[in-house]
Amino acid sequence: MRDASEKEYVDYVTARIPALRRLAYLLAGDEHRADDLVQQTITTLYVKWWRAQAADHLDAYVRTMLVRTYLDGRRLAWARVRLFREAPEPPPLSDDGFEDRHVVRAALRRVPRRQQAVLVLRFFYDLSVEEVAGTLGCSTGTVKSQTSRGLATLRRLLGEREFAGFSATN
Repeated sequence: MRDASEKEYVDYVTARIPALRRLAYLLAGDEHRADDLVQQTITTLYVKWWRAQAADHLDAYVRTMLVRTYLDGRRLAWARVRLFREAPEPPPLSDDGFEDRHVVRAALRRVPRRQQAVLVLRFFYDLSVEEVAGTLGCSTGTVKSQTSRGLATLRRLLGEREFAGFSATN
């Protein structure tokens, strides 16, 4: 990579790390796995930087890379290896709506991966059906059916419990 191109890559990645980490955390539900996803994505981005720069929407290109890395992750043998049943350190304390967020995130982790990715992209990132279809490389009908199934699964997992700012019947 040429010096100018490498500087552009470093500047881009430095600016986008927080957003990439946020998306990875929403998908993986675990800070450590989120860091692994981001690291894997930016490493692949480095290798393909010349191609990525030519993309019409670089952020969408990188977001697609991250989501596909997440979806492909379970296919790899090492992804099934777990040293601990749960993370060894407790999650950070937060008082405002922590329990609701924790319950929703726990339920979201139990939704099938593809449906989980669709729900995160549609409702946390507010992407259109067409944008999600482009990111996942599927049809808009698939996005709609995965959204419907994912929401139904979440509703079933959450039961009729109401959360601050979130209704299981929405």
